[in-house]
Amino acid sequence: MSPEEQAVRAELIERARLLFAGRIDFLKSAPALKFLPDPTVPEVAFAGRSNVGKSSLLNALTGRKSLARTSVTPGRTQELNYFEVGEPTRLRLVDMPGYGFAKAPPKVVEQWRRLVRDFLRGRVVLKRTLLLIDSRHGIKPVDEDMMQMLDEAGVGYRVVLTKADKIKASELAAVTAATEAAARKRTAAYPQVIVTSSEKRMGIEELRAAVLEDAEQ
Repeated sequence: MSPEEQAVRAELIERARLLFAGRIDFLKSAPALKFLPDPTVPEVAFAGRSNVGKSSLLNALTGRKSLARTSVTPGRTQELNYFEVGEPTRLRLVDMPGYGFAKAPPKVVEQWRRLVRDFLRGRVVLKRTLLLIDSRHGIKPVDEDMMQMLDEAGVGYRVVLTKADKIKASELAAVTAATEAAARKRTAAYPQVIVTSSEKRMGIEELRAAVLEDAEQ
């Protein structure tokens, strides 16, 4: 990276830090598309398997302890949860319902698929989706299904590894390389993977910068 590029990157990281240090409020939950807020500002969505650590990552990203509810029962969120960032609002974060819930009835799973698919295909202000993958497990078949849905919807997405502090450095390097290789084969995925840990705050600065950069595109 050239000195000029480093300066631009440092400026983006600082702007992202200041933005997320300011106003962040829960806006609403939308169980169906008709309940979505008016598409007036850029949106960045968070997708991931149940128990991938999505709520913890959202809390770490925003510097709030309980912005997104963490649950002992994974997969409880079956709505699109909206959070507004900035004063006035600069962007919205969208917490998408977790997938891969083993105990859910087929009717609930189908309802989830319809909501997510229609949201991805029809939301004009959706700038990027962040697809969260548990670094302890890597990409599972249900994650591949989600990647396929994103590819088909033509929604650009970044892959974000979570819980990176839970495995050895050598294992993390291997899963990161494998995840990047899988992302390169996908039409809508970014080739670079962001590695994070909510507990250790690893990669949070980089993730904030990515969210702001995507929202401004």
